Amino acid sequence: MHSDATPLRTPTVTARNWLYDTALGMVSTTSFPAIIGTADAMMKSANVFLVGYEKTGGGHCTAIVRGGVADVRMAVHAGEETAKQFGQFVSSSMIPRPMANLEAVLPINTRLEALEGVGQSMGGSAIGLLETRGFPAMVGAADAMTKSAEITLLSHETIGEGLCTIIIQGSLSNVVIAVEAGMNEAERIGELNSVMVIPRPLDELERSLPKTKTVEEQQPMRLPLKLEERQLEKVPERQKELIPARSPEFEPAKKKELAVPIKQLETEEL
Repeated sequence: MHSDATPLRTPTVTARNWLYDTALGMVSTTSFPAIIGTADAMMKSANVFLVGYEKTGGGHCTAIVRGGVADVRMAVHAGEETAKQFGQFVSSSMIPRPMANLEAVLPINTRLEALEGVGQSMGGSAIGLLETRGFPAMVGAADAMTKSAEITLLSHETIGEGLCTIIIQGSLSNVVIAVEAGMNEAERIGELNSVMVIPRPLDELERSLPKTKTVEEQQPMRLPLKLEERQLEKVPERQKELIPARSPEFEPAKKKELAVPIKQLETEEL
């Protein structure tokens, strides 16, 4: 886990204010948890704005930030160090004063406008990410996480190569406990690829995460066939003849007597 340094940020900054800044920074990794941790380190190391992520398949993810040249340079360096710390670094780049045509092709401006005002604040709680290779391992890890600590499952993300990430939210202590439990279960079922715990994520990082899925109110379990309907299933004619009618006078002793002729009938038919 990386350090939670105090970010050098202006509270009144919005996405629209950053449309005319002078540099772009990019860091690429081979893991979704790693790219989230990388983006967190980039934003907390300098006064940059997180544009978003680009997933190019094969497990490759790129975090894109924007800001002044000096700030972006610092952010890219911090992102590289974080990605290398987790052994997931692929490449990085800084583009000073990008031309408008470059931004139109990416497209960066559209993403900035889309991010403005989107997302829900987590109230300073921590987030945890656990990535597996294979969906069953991720689901098993998610189940173990919810049963081991008081956390909320936010969503999941897939980036190719069988890599699946479950994203959780809760207090730092609960997230740490849950991630540890999820790691053990993921390794038991399949392959654990990467984990990340981020205390006190910035609002921009929260908005950049996959949208939370609303947990619908649980509905009563519906069986494919009600018990009453199962009792009314059609019975073959031969079996009807062998089933004695129920009556108040029917006693266990008589039931034992009826069992003998039933076996005799079956023997005669064979």
